[in-house]
Amino acid sequence: MADEEERTGRRLERAILELLERRRPEATICPSDAARAVYEGGDDGWRALMEPARRAAGRLAEAGEVTVTQRGRQVDPATARGPVRIRRAR
Repeated sequence: MADEEERTGRRLERAILELLERRRPEATICPSDAARAVYEGGDDGWRALMEPARRAAGRLAEAGEVTVTQRGRQVDPATARGPVRIRRAR
C-alpha cells in the first residue's frame, strides 16, 4: 500500500508542477486542480486525493519549488486549516 501512496504522491507533485507551468508566473492553483488531474474516474472520487495533494504541495514547498499560501500569505500546508493556493516559488 505504501508503494501506491508513494506513486500517487509523485503523480500529484508532477501534476502541480505541470499545472503551474501552463499558467502565468504569478498564477496559483488549488490542490483540487492537481487531485482532479490525477484522478482517473468520472465522479467526485478526486476528493479522496485532497489531503495527498496538500502533502505533495508541502513536499514541493520544502524543496523550494512552490509556495503555499492562504489569503495571500505563505503558510505551512501541514498546519494550515481551510483552503490554500499553490504558486511557483519566486
